[in-house]
Amino acid sequence: MKKIKNGWRSLSLSALAASMLSALPAWAVDPFTLRDIRVEGLQRVEPGTVFASLPFRIGDQYNDDKGSTAIRSLFGLGLFSDVRLQINGDVLVVIVEERPSVADVSFSGIKEFDAEVLKKALRDIGLTEGRPFDKALADRAEQELKRQYINRSMYAAEVTTTVTPGERNQVNLNFSVVEGDVAKIRDIRVVGSQAFPESTLRDLFDLDTGGWLSWYTKSDRYSREKLNADLEKLRSYYLTRGYLEFRIDSTQVAIDPEKDGMSVTINITEGNRFVVSSVTLEGEYLDKEEEFKRLVTLQAGEAYNAEEVANTVKAFTDYFGAFGYAFAQVDAVPDIDRVNNQVSFVLRAQPQRRVYVRRINVEGNNRSRDEVIRREFRQLESAWYDSDRIRLSRDRVDRLGFFTEVGIDSQPVPGTQDQVDLVVTVAEKPTGNLSIGAGYSQADKLSFLAGIQQENVFGSGNYLGLNVNTSKFNRQFVLTTTDPYFTPDGISRTFDVYYKTTRPYTEQGGDYRIVTPGVGVRFGVPFTERDTVFFGIGAERIRIDEGNQLPVAYRDQDGTYIPATIGWTRDGRDSALVPNEGRLQRFNTEFGVSSDKRYVKLNYQLQQYIPLTRKYTLAFNGEIGVGRGINGDFPVLKNFYGGGLGSVRGFDQGTLGPRSEVIGSTTGETVNVGGAKNFVLNTEFIAPFPGAGNDRTLRMFAFVDVGNVYGEKEKVSFSDMRASAGVGLSWVSPIGPLRFAYATPIRKFAGDRIQKFQFQIGTSF
Repeated sequence: MKKIKNGWRSLSLSALAASMLSALPAWAVDPFTLRDIRVEGLQRVEPGTVFASLPFRIGDQYNDDKGSTAIRSLFGLGLFSDVRLQINGDVLVVIVEERPSVADVSFSGIKEFDAEVLKKALRDIGLTEGRPFDKALADRAEQELKRQYINRSMYAAEVTTTVTPGERNQVNLNFSVVEGDVAKIRDIRVVGSQAFPESTLRDLFDLDTGGWLSWYTKSDRYSREKLNADLEKLRSYYLTRGYLEFRIDSTQVAIDPEKDGMSVTINITEGNRFVVSSVTLEGEYLDKEEEFKRLVTLQAGEAYNAEEVANTVKAFTDYFGAFGYAFAQVDAVPDIDRVNNQVSFVLRAQPQRRVYVRRINVEGNNRSRDEVIRREFRQLESAWYDSDRIRLSRDRVDRLGFFTEVGIDSQPVPGTQDQVDLVVTVAEKPTGNLSIGAGYSQADKLSFLAGIQQENVFGSGNYLGLNVNTSKFNRQFVLTTTDPYFTPDGISRTFDVYYKTTRPYTEQGGDYRIVTPGVGVRFGVPFTERDTVFFGIGAERIRIDEGNQLPVAYRDQDGTYIPATIGWTRDGRDSALVPNEGRLQRFNTEFGVSSDKRYVKLNYQLQQYIPLTRKYTLAFNGEIGVGRGINGDFPVLKNFYGGGLGSVRGFDQGTLGPRSEVIGSTTGETVNVGGAKNFVLNTEFIAPFPGAGNDRTLRMFAFVDVGNVYGEKEKVSFSDMRASAGVGLSWVSPIGPLRFAYATPIRKFAGDRIQKFQFQIGTSF
């Protein structure tokens, strides 16, 4: 209100509001020229912040409208709980009352979350140390905390806020939480299903009513995001099986009164099943209509499949893009015959205009150099737009492993009809890794591991790694550095420096050692986008420190080895950790080129994954190895070993194949020394672990293994092969891929060492 007291005239926000409502002339202040402006009541806010928000300066004309604007502007800062203007002659005094600021935020009663996670959530809504505080902000904070708990299906969580005043107009906030129990899904219903059993549809979902492994998968915890994903799976299931008019009518989620259980009901309308009657093409197809027809995956007489429609449209668009038509429009227009439950499609295409790429811009690479990204591009600037090359370029950048996201957007160049710019947007991730840990396996026993790797040193795209392993049988120190673009054409170069101490697997655990220091260099030449050939050469000095259980075969095996290698690899698996389909091939040739240790060693591996369904996979692994000496026998220290994980399970690690007498033995004692020939065939049937739902990080498998190791002069005979069968468990655990196997030999011979239960971290097959 406005009042006259000791010559002062005062206008507060409440008076301002009243004056605006009543519009009485008595409230008016005669305009005058400001001689001075003073600010009172500031504690932490800088005076400059206030002056910057005022719509006038000293020497300006002041009136009521400007005063109203000043009050609104200051309140808009969110820093003050009260603002008043007082006028004394031609001096304006701005009197403010600052809102209290947050001195500290703490939590009590939280078990489900780390305190830093909740603090970050509150920072996102504007509540953090040093920020102004009011009751509305506290209410928003309570709602945000409850939302965090709801996201984890804890609907009974209660939050109480305690505000404790402190010094200098500051407050301490404590959020006391009573978390309550997790609300678990008690029931999932799909109402309206007739063509498929309800149980079949529920099996599509990641959400379920729980099992004995729900503590690990958390599949019985409701999540809106998970439910939306499951609804998309349900929709896709019907649309790919002919149900063109399928729809989800509603989704109802009901929470029990105790808030510890919930039920999900999905109401659907299936509609009729439609069959494709015909597919025709209309529009402009660049005189390549036959080529486009071969891209059509829809077939007359087959059930409607929305996925095939989308794939066909995408294939058409991509094919247009391969000829430079970046903005081609392709529409699949259905003509539905509901009487006969048939649908015909007309594929209408309009290629628009052909364009070329003017410029490629890279954004988001704060650490990585531009050249690290640009050298992966197969689409060139000032060349015709080619969607195949752009897609390949994006995949190549993504495969670098330096970025969490890689996107490419085409932007028309203003003022032109035939040019586009490509904007490559990346989101970088940390590429350094420091690891210190321990591992245990039945073969290597307890081992300590330490390593430091940097995949993108100084943003150059180069790799630098140091690894140390202290296992019982294999101790090693390895320093590796790789330049993926040693030449502009993409030839990589890798240097290795290593020091290894090896004790071969023996039953009695002899105390002799094989010490191998060495260096090596290898080059990788990309012959195609999927095939890489490796060339390399190294030098190593092998020394045998004699001790107990030293085999006779190791005599005269120490010395200088110069291995030259040629290898090839092609990896087409959909995942390196949990593959479901695809093929991996490796071939490696090693030549010993030193004058007294000349040999050749060949090894080929093939892995094939065949998806039987979305959940079940059939996997094969085959490996063949052959070694031969050139100016003598094949060096024993280069032998293959068989038995155990990675070979024929159920047999003790590395115990298959030829044996050698022990030096000094009077009883004819022998130990395994491996062989120059190796054959292994593994077959696995992989399935979800019971109770784990669709979680692919935890799977079980049944397997059959066949194989053996043979000496250089021995004939590979299937009659001598060992075989085993069993079951196993694979788990991508927080400490690495872990595999357990329980195998029973189904073909063994006298003297074979059996080990039915085996496990190891990081092995495959």
